[in-house]
Amino acid sequence: MAREELSTEIVNRGVEPSGPDAGSPTFSVRVRRRLPDFLQSVNLKYVRLGYHYLLSHGVYLATIPVIVLVCGAEVGSLSRDELWRKVWDEATYDLATVLAFLAVLAFTISVYIMSRPRPIYLIDFATYKPADELKVSKAEFIDLARKSGKFDEESLAFQARLLAKSGIGDESYMPRCVFQPDANCATMKEGRAEASAAMFAALDELFDKCRVRPKDVGVLVVNCSLFNPTPSLSAMIVNHYKMRGNILSYNLGGMGCSAGVISIDLARDMLQASGAGLAVVVSTEAVSFTWYAGKRRSMLIPNAFFRAGAAAVLLSNRRRDFRRAKYQLEHVVRTHKGADDRAFRSVYQEEDEQRIKGLSISRDLVEVGGHALKTNITTLGPLVLPFSEQLLFFAGVLFRHLYPSKTSTPPPPAANGDTSAAAPYIPDFKRAFEHFCMHAASRDVLEHLQRNLGLRDADLEASRAALHRFGNTSSSSIWYELAYLEAKGRVRRGDRVWQLAFGSGFKCNSAVWRAVRRVRRPSRSPWLDCVDQYPARMDA
Repeated sequence: MAREELSTEIVNRGVEPSGPDAGSPTFSVRVRRRLPDFLQSVNLKYVRLGYHYLLSHGVYLATIPVIVLVCGAEVGSLSRDELWRKVWDEATYDLATVLAFLAVLAFTISVYIMSRPRPIYLIDFATYKPADELKVSKAEFIDLARKSGKFDEESLAFQARLLAKSGIGDESYMPRCVFQPDANCATMKEGRAEASAAMFAALDELFDKCRVRPKDVGVLVVNCSLFNPTPSLSAMIVNHYKMRGNILSYNLGGMGCSAGVISIDLARDMLQASGAGLAVVVSTEAVSFTWYAGKRRSMLIPNAFFRAGAAAVLLSNRRRDFRRAKYQLEHVVRTHKGADDRAFRSVYQEEDEQRIKGLSISRDLVEVGGHALKTNITTLGPLVLPFSEQLLFFAGVLFRHLYPSKTSTPPPPAANGDTSAAAPYIPDFKRAFEHFCMHAASRDVLEHLQRNLGLRDADLEASRAALHRFGNTSSSSIWYELAYLEAKGRVRRGDRVWQLAFGSGFKCNSAVWRAVRRVRRPSRSPWLDCVDQYPARMDA
């Protein structure tokens, strides 16, 4: 096992109570794996999940080729003259037969069209850009944290080290209330102020861009993981915009950074079930409620990564909206690992020894996230990958499943150091997607994803740029990344976009979009004043 795949932790510190070594310090070292190597740990049971999705309409996949084959063989055995004679000379038709046939055909086509779920279109979306006075550089972050008097020097040094390797630049946004000395920033007043500023700014821009009245919206889904007041955030939006009384309103809380994809899935289901027409999804997070002013290191981690942000998305299932839509939703695949105790507690809100509330990040998070990602992408693969990639991948997994003894001990590396011959075939997801919007959690996570999925630097440019410019904005980060791609003018008609996010629980969720037209550079975007400086700016 490669050394970089392991992490160590000193536990059980103490002093030897008796014996010849009495009084000497003692400790134990715990060794953990980091992100699982997808090349060596792909399990057949995960692949079966994807093929279960693919074959849910297996009767059509099985019967249609047979029918086509039989009809083709029958028609192919006849010459042109024989085929013409069978159609016109040997067959007898009358008006009643023709009308009955046309009626049955029209009825069958109508039933098929009506029973099919309507396509879900993404008309447009908007992302929140906070005011410039909320910008906080890394040096200013530590300086303000020191002046707040809430941290000792050891805690400040730990946060400074996290910031240095986080991948976050010097222009991300933080609510200044978290740095106020001797003040509790996690109050309902501060939370409502922060959430309303972000949500209303994104929604105002969305309604204006799409020329949609708030009363036209039939479904509203809002997600914010940690701040869940009463009345809810969704009720706050309904009240602010005076939306109609029969709106289907939902408020999702405690679902982490992957809640944005979950909200899209819920809005899709509600549109299909109710025929509401238009749905709005709002994704945000209240940074003031993730802020921790204690000393426990596992709870100081969110301080360094989470930043202010929000996104609002307008969806439609009306066929007439196809002409003005940007994208069509093709797939949503959700993975939940909450049955495993380590996964469940990997991101956990609790109080520390001094009864200070915060969000605790477990050392198992990277490994747990790796297993969830592995399950999700191998479930998604059969839905999106070309058949050639699926065949090669499935053959490799099947071989390793049937002949584990031949793959359990990898052969020594080749003369050039290449060990790829010992690894199973991992599909090339670049053949399935033109654009990647991976949740911008941290630089380390993005590097692990790139290595294990075989992606190029250009594939994760949007994720790294969003992390550098805006930080980890939780569930809205994937929309800042898509906004970056649009600001660069890279999204063309037919391009496929993969949004992947993961969060507490532990969950990993994917959404696949197809561009229905070329997306031109928007006139309003949080990237317009700086997009030309990327990707060079990330290396500065």
